Amino acid sequence: MKIRKLSEALINQIAAGEVVDRPASVVKELIENAIDAEASRIEIFIEKGGKNLIRVSDNGCGIQENELSLAVLRHCTSKLGNNINDIRALGFRGEALPSIALVAHLRLLSRTLNSLTGAEISVSRDQIYGPQPAAANRGTVVEVRDLFYRTPARLKFMKPEQAETTAIIDTIRRIAIAFPWIHFSVSRMNRTFMNFTPLQGSHAQISRLIQVLGKEFSENTVELHAEHKGIRLTGFAGLPSYNRSNSLQQFFYVNRRPIRDKIIAAAIKTSYADAIARDRYGVVALFIEISPLDVDVNVHPAKTDIRFRNPDMIRTLIIKAIHEAFRRSGIRPEKKRTQAMLNAFQVPSKTDPVSHQSSLLRHINLTSLEKTDKIPIPSYPLGLAQAQIHQNYIIAQTQDGLVIVDQHAAHERLVYEALKKALYAKPLPSQILLIPEIVELPENHAERLLDYMETFRQFGLNLESFGPGAIAVRATPAILGTVNARALVHDLADEVAEYESTHELKAMLNYVAARMACHSSIRSGRILKIEEMNALLRKMEGTEASSTCNHGRPTYIELKITDIEHLFCRR
Repeated sequence: MKIRKLSEALINQIAAGEVVDRPASVVKELIENAIDAEASRIEIFIEKGGKNLIRVSDNGCGIQENELSLAVLRHCTSKLGNNINDIRALGFRGEALPSIALVAHLRLLSRTLNSLTGAEISVSRDQIYGPQPAAANRGTVVEVRDLFYRTPARLKFMKPEQAETTAIIDTIRRIAIAFPWIHFSVSRMNRTFMNFTPLQGSHAQISRLIQVLGKEFSENTVELHAEHKGIRLTGFAGLPSYNRSNSLQQFFYVNRRPIRDKIIAAAIKTSYADAIARDRYGVVALFIEISPLDVDVNVHPAKTDIRFRNPDMIRTLIIKAIHEAFRRSGIRPEKKRTQAMLNAFQVPSKTDPVSHQSSLLRHINLTSLEKTDKIPIPSYPLGLAQAQIHQNYIIAQTQDGLVIVDQHAAHERLVYEALKKALYAKPLPSQILLIPEIVELPENHAERLLDYMETFRQFGLNLESFGPGAIAVRATPAILGTVNARALVHDLADEVAEYESTHELKAMLNYVAARMACHSSIRSGRILKIEEMNALLRKMEGTEASSTCNHGRPTYIELKITDIEHLFCRR
């Protein structure tokens, strides 16, 4: 097949397709331009999910009239100096506006602070019209009409209007979180349906998160703060019991840039590994501040994929920060479950209140203290045990309410944490294989896996090189019993290749420990003495992550006295 040079028009269309793949990516690029222009107010208007019209207006520094024509040419930018490694703006490639102009009708209207009038320019079918004088406020207005009219194939793959609108909203929300001091408003059909007012002060970040995610987020999260060798990590992590079925509520930012990163995602997964179910995801907002020289944001034209110079340091910093925040916050229930519990209560019928209460009492198996009203309640977070119902739930009274504890789930967590401490206090015992298992891998995968040889040995897995692209498994962790060594090595090689971590083996060991904890903990149906109940409560208060069991279920639910008074119409 003969090699031929592509036409300039086709080259530009290929490049544009990397930057602009749907309306949401157009909105992202235009908002980033407005932020780089130091705008304090950004207004977005869309029609038909952005297919008919996208208009982004800002009050930033504006573009001078004699530079408007340059702004729509490829690789023309004011945001990048001579050092490609020192990138401090959100945009820097000079590709956004030219890429949009290749697939849509584009109009720019701008005025700088020192200009008496504005100027506008339009681009359609590779033709530039203007610039010419125009009335304008300070800042820039960018209009994008008839998106993908020149690329029907891309237009054919567009999703329905509502789906594209949802993608745009998600993009704006993610950017708005990172810039709480900027006012964002989104409109369609002359109606504003999303409005994030500007925020200032030390609580601006959590206040913006509340604006975007709701008050429930702040009630069920812990604050993160960690620093190491010039890297600063801040943000908020949801309690293990406050989790979701997908990762859409995980927000990652590097130098205020919204990003996607497998290293960070894997670190979050590891942080929650034994606190929530495997198919659930923690709710997290992470902000990393790092020298631009230590991170590469020039990986892809969309600028959402990045590379860290030292990914291991980033991973360790995140895991330690989340674990430390959970430890520092102590034992806390999820507020949402408390509300669900309140909603579950039923008020007795006005016509037959006695029969309702009698029926309730007949179905409760109650073990309680005598004369509990004469016993003072110390300031224990989980209070003092008062009763056990249905041979599984402990009722404890606190100074300002009560808690209900699932004794099996709570004890399961306590046993599990004790087992983990015993497991990792020293190298784990191995079981030597009579005949070493030889596993063949791609040579680079085998070499990468052997870099973690000493780490694996701490877990009881003994690996050795057996020539290029081959690994000999001489021993496996004794706690795992009979194990498919070949499958284990392949899984570890895949994980190291993708995430540069050895979490999979540790996860397997933790899974075995969790199964052991489940079978050796206090069973449902066992009647406990008051002393045993209180001993369980005190151990929960001193154990990290005891708000959930090993499977992610809550171990207790709390009701404040005000909640109880609401139930009885006293408030």
